[in-house]
Amino acid sequence: MSRSITLPGLTASLDKLCYHHGGCSLPEDKPHAFVYFVTIRNASDHAVVLLGRKWVIEHADGSRLVIEGDKIVGETPRLAPGEQFSYNSYHVTGEDAVAHGCFHGVDEAGRKIHVQLPPFELRIPPA
Repeated sequence: MSRSITLPGLTASLDKLCYHHGGCSLPEDKPHAFVYFVTIRNASDHAVVLLGRKWVIEHADGSRLVIEGDKIVGETPRLAPGEQFSYNSYHVTGEDAVAHGCFHGVDEAGRKIHVQLPPFELRIPPA
C-alpha cells in the first residue's frame, strides 16, 4: 500500500468558528453545534484533486468520534497551483472537544497526497 505525501505549499486553515446552542434540529444529547469555515490553499507546484476527508473529534470524557468519507461537502475540488477551495460545515457535541481534520487526494502525477488542518477546540461557552 502506498503512503500519501504532503506537498509543500498545500495548506488547510480554519477561517472562522461559530457556536450555536439548541434548537429542535439538534439531538438532545448533542445540543451544541459548531459551524466551521475552512480554506484549502494550493501554493504548491502541482495541481491536486481532493477526494475525501477524515475528522477525529476527541471529547472531554476521552471518547473519540471518527468521521471519514468521500468528497468534501459533496465535491471533489481540483486546485491548480495558486487556487483555493473554501467551504463550511459543522460538528455537534454534548461537551467540550477538540477537532482534527485531514483531507486526502491525488496530485497531477497520480501520487496520493494529504493536507492536515491544525486541531481546533470546540469549547462550549459558560451558561
